[in-house]
Amino acid sequence: MGETPMFTNQPRLVVHLLRLYPPPPPGPEVTPEGPEAGSWLLRASDLGPGFEHQTPDQHRGLRTTNQPVWPTGATYMCVGGWGYRSAWQDPPERFPPPVAYILRRLLPIAHGSGARGPEPASCDARLLGPEDPQTETKTARRPASGPESKDKVGVPQLRGSLPAALPDAPSSSADLFSKAGEEGVGFGQAAGGSFLRHRSREEWVVARGRRRGGARGDIKGRPGLAAPAWGCECLRASGEMAAARGLGRSVGRLLGSLCGRSGQPVRELRGVSAPAAAAAQPGSYQAQSAQAARDPAAFWGPLARDTLVWDTPYHTVWDCDFSSGKIGWFLGGQLNVSVNCLDQHVQKSPESVALIWERDEPGTEVRITYRELLETTCRLANTLKRHGIRRGDRVAIYMPVSPLAVAAMLACARIGAVHTVVFAGFSAESLAGRINDAKCKVVITLNQGLRGGRVVELKKIVDEAVKHCPTIQHVLVAHRTDNKVHMGHRDIPLEQEMAKEDPVCAPESMGSEDMLFLLYTSGSTGTPKGLVHTQAGYLLYAALTHRLVFDYRPGDVFGCVADIGWITGHSYVVYGPLCNGATSVLFESTPVYPDAGRYWETVQRLKISQFYGAPTAVRLLLKYGDSWVKKYDRSSLRTLGSVGEPINFEAWEWLHKVVGDSRCTLVDTWWQTETGGICIAPRPSEEGAEILPGMAMRPFFGIVPVLLDEKGKVVEGNNVSGALCLSQAWPGMARTIYGDHQRFMEAYFKPYPGHYFTGDGAYRTEGGYYQITGRMDDVINISGHRLGTAEIEDAMANHPAVPETAVIGYPHDIKGEAAFAFIVLKDNTGDTDAVVKELKSAVATKIAKYAVPDQILVVKRLPKTRSGKIMRRLLRKIITGRAQDLGDTTTLEDPSVITEILSAYQKYKDKQSASQ
Repeated sequence: MGETPMFTNQPRLVVHLLRLYPPPPPGPEVTPEGPEAGSWLLRASDLGPGFEHQTPDQHRGLRTTNQPVWPTGATYMCVGGWGYRSAWQDPPERFPPPVAYILRRLLPIAHGSGARGPEPASCDARLLGPEDPQTETKTARRPASGPESKDKVGVPQLRGSLPAALPDAPSSSADLFSKAGEEGVGFGQAAGGSFLRHRSREEWVVARGRRRGGARGDIKGRPGLAAPAWGCECLRASGEMAAARGLGRSVGRLLGSLCGRSGQPVRELRGVSAPAAAAAQPGSYQAQSAQAARDPAAFWGPLARDTLVWDTPYHTVWDCDFSSGKIGWFLGGQLNVSVNCLDQHVQKSPESVALIWERDEPGTEVRITYRELLETTCRLANTLKRHGIRRGDRVAIYMPVSPLAVAAMLACARIGAVHTVVFAGFSAESLAGRINDAKCKVVITLNQGLRGGRVVELKKIVDEAVKHCPTIQHVLVAHRTDNKVHMGHRDIPLEQEMAKEDPVCAPESMGSEDMLFLLYTSGSTGTPKGLVHTQAGYLLYAALTHRLVFDYRPGDVFGCVADIGWITGHSYVVYGPLCNGATSVLFESTPVYPDAGRYWETVQRLKISQFYGAPTAVRLLLKYGDSWVKKYDRSSLRTLGSVGEPINFEAWEWLHKVVGDSRCTLVDTWWQTETGGICIAPRPSEEGAEILPGMAMRPFFGIVPVLLDEKGKVVEGNNVSGALCLSQAWPGMARTIYGDHQRFMEAYFKPYPGHYFTGDGAYRTEGGYYQITGRMDDVINISGHRLGTAEIEDAMANHPAVPETAVIGYPHDIKGEAAFAFIVLKDNTGDTDAVVKELKSAVATKIAKYAVPDQILVVKRLPKTRSGKIMRRLLRKIITGRAQDLGDTTTLEDPSVITEILSAYQKYKDKQSASQ
């Protein structure tokens, strides 16, 4: 065995576990001799700048009580094993070599008993290190009794949990670890407190026991806890470990190389509360729904306490008022989302797979463990901090689906920054608009993207966008391909920067209602709105809906093929699955690359348990026939899901019978960017409850839907239709529109006072189930992408030959809905076909290619009311074959305009038929 290395440079954390005598009385105490025996010595400067005067809520690693633990002016801090705190103003000249005394009193709390270990006389201590502590060094008093070993021990890397009392005192340090192993004591990431060396490196890692903060709160043991309430935080001794591991250039190689020890605080996994357990039982659906509606605090309170890991318990479950737009959940609570999604799982099973990156080329998938994802996240978080990102700052992420994109989201969450992911198919102008609205300081992107065998020039789009973004200070660029891109003065090579950073990043403790992310969605006014989602409520709702709607079970591979630029990707690719410790698939490609069997080949190869996709893709694949599906083994599938738009009967039947072999549960889910998670779906439900084709059916727990008529009156009974509204708040809902709460109120709460207005219409069947009938405002849904018709109109209105436009949505066999544009040209406009081509190009450039209208019809004028409002419902009826049932047209300024448009539309159709 090599010699135990001395601490060189400045260690991250120096911990001396001294012999534990009976604990001194609680309270701060300054002693001229130094720290009391039985305390741990923590040097503020070793934790890095900014940690000298922090409260436990700001830095959970130092927390032992609910009081501030770092007195002002204290250079050193001693944290006693029993919550004792004392400040020492006179530090020693130097530290002794690493020492660790493994004592019976290290874990005074075990199995909720709070019982103390044996008496001091039987607590022998062993020294790990090349020499004894210096007698003159105040920080390491010699034990009162018991031999001291000078052995140089190579500590095995074991896993387990440290019991309340160790075996009888060993005679040497080697014997100590041998006996510990025999008793099931582990020293490593899952240990309760230890000192270890990694087998393959010379770096030493110091582990210190700590009290895990949370809703259970106090420092004393509590009956009912099934496991020790102490965790272990591992921090590396030398700052050189990260630099020693080079990171590859491409994202795949980068993530594959991040295999070092994460060094993160570990936390015991919470059990599922009684309400959660009951909710998971199908037969309890009615009772749980009734309770969630009747008493939200009694339903959601225990779920939040036992599902999430808290730093500070909340004092109020909910405080919501739709009349004022006030929405607050789990007030007073503090937590970190990345800890809930990563650290708690690293404690239990660090090598479990968190992500399977299904890259564009089939058969080249990359698996990322929770430990690797945590280290990647921490390195990226430290990179952001080094480049000036602080709590509350906004960070734009313009990346396709990839592990690094997920790490970027979690890195922001870890340091308290607010991410806004922009779909990597948006144009430079759309990206710039979102960056400027959010006032982002940093953009994270890739040099290029790959999708469907094509290269997407992401960096070029970002370069064009940031020319118009004065708040952008840096652009962090990672490499998906080996192709070089232009790097300007504010561009930073992300992999190189991450390689320099520490794989440890202390998580920021965030309030429940602090912003977690902004996500932009389309509105009827044409200006995208940045919806604000917050920390605790959103995470709880995403995790719970993921678990219950899809019947998620440990060991499942969850396959949501949505892009992370949409809310579906946020909730059911990233936050929901990772909070539940699941393996989540990241799908980079398209449904038909390299052929129409791509989805089902991926299901077979990855053994996907749940498949969640859009009806648009289903309708597309249906046209290729059944052979592409039946070619592959889909026996791993248990649940199929549909998201983004209502699914038609034919697509539902094909998905259920052909893809699911009529054996898989098929959940057609309804929800929105604004709702944060699934609101209506066939599951959960009573055991064996029916599922009807093409219908979302049952509201999730806490969702109280109502139908209202045009006058705002509630429509009672069944077999009725109306505007779909929700009458009660739920934890996952958006809190506001960033920078414009008035717009939030007007869009969602003003149309039907006292209710949240979804913008959708719905039909309640004879059986009391809900079927979504479509949008009621000027928002269309193209291939699952919500888009305001005003956005398309604005993009075309800038053309000098086009004074007026009107865009509506119409049914489309593949896309669900498509855009149909009516345009008015100026007199003496030359080549009409050229103008149409230019308009399509403008929409693709300003918004995205999917927003380009499938049909553009030139008309002399648009149907307007006397007040100048365009009557879009008349246009919609004309192109959907309902011109004989236009309804009331008395408000038109000139009813003859209908005849003009009908004539132009007929000529347009004749021309199309002739060209086919």
